[in-house]
Amino acid sequence: MALVTDIATGKQVLLNSDAQMDDALRQQVEQRLKSGKSGIVILQEKETFIQVHVPSPRLVIIGAVHISQALVPMAQACGFDVLVIDPRTAFASAERFPSVELLAEWPQEILDDRPLDAYTALVAVTHDPKIDDFALQSALQQQCFYVGALGSRKTHAKRLARFTEAGIDETTTQRIHAPIGLDIGGANPAEIAVSIIGEVIETLRKGPQA
Repeated sequence: MALVTDIATGKQVLLNSDAQMDDALRQQVEQRLKSGKSGIVILQEKETFIQVHVPSPRLVIIGAVHISQALVPMAQACGFDVLVIDPRTAFASAERFPSVELLAEWPQEILDDRPLDAYTALVAVTHDPKIDDFALQSALQQQCFYVGALGSRKTHAKRLARFTEAGIDETTTQRIHAPIGLDIGGANPAEIAVSIIGEVIETLRKGPQA
């Protein structure tokens, strides 16, 4: 929701993204609902304060791997609600992930009941198409604000070919961040996790980068 206040008069109106409003106000409300940032804007030569109320950003990690072990506490420290999904019980153990919600099930068994949304980032890091692909396709369909996948350019090219065969158009697949993370030269799981959380935050706060 967004509480819109005319600063001069104090008049207020509570809106969501489906409410009737003029184009200029809609653009500002939608932009701020996506970013989670409140602020003052000038609309029709009037100072207007838009205060947004949005859920905490969520990070869904597909794959209980070493990168995920480093990524979980970083994301939690940044205010994300974190969920780790991996059907491989050898990886998805409470001993390896003691302080996060962990589900040792297939993504398709989870995401139908707990759908993704525009306040969710999805990170797929298993290197296994049988686990990653469904989750990535779901994230694209549900308009997650960030969709990232681990793997080389060659691996990603094969992924794109599979998605094209599944009927997903190129404009949609271009939203996948792959290779995943900011280009900081990360060489170990912790450094790669830093690059991932950095890119997730950049996308959340600044929008997709060209």
